[in-house]
Amino acid sequence: MKALFAALVFAFSVFALAPAQAAGGASPDEAKAMAMKAAEFLKSNGKDKAFAVFNDKANANFRDRDLYVFVVDNSGVTVSHGTNHALIGKSLLNIKDVDGKPFVQEMIAIKESGWVDYKWQNPQTKAVEPKTSYVVRVGDVVIGVGAYKG
Repeated sequence: MKALFAALVFAFSVFALAPAQAAGGASPDEAKAMAMKAAEFLKSNGKDKAFAVFNDKANANFRDRDLYVFVVDNSGVTVSHGTNHALIGKSLLNIKDVDGKPFVQEMIAIKESGWVDYKWQNPQTKAVEPKTSYVVRVGDVVIGVGAYKG
């Protein structure tokens, strides 16, 4: 009986506490690590090289499961995007999530680094889900990587 109880507790903790990972998604900690890595890469290599690497869908250094790098300038224009190149050059300044939250404005208001929470459609599940993006300021741009909270 104790063994059955222990097995149930273990199963609950694995599936209930890590729904994004169970579905193949990455964690917020992994998103933060990638955002920090991307910021260092940009500082070391400059915008032209960094943006080309971030935009390369085959580059495993800045893509992992549902994680990818996006970069937005101070006016809210996307200057790099790891999965949707159609957004490059587009202003997202006034975009809002389903609750009306202007999350891009929150991102570009970050002075050093921090988290921005919003709701967005998960391309894997097609459901609108809570998402958190870790954003790092590098000069006149912010670099972000987001993870679904599940």
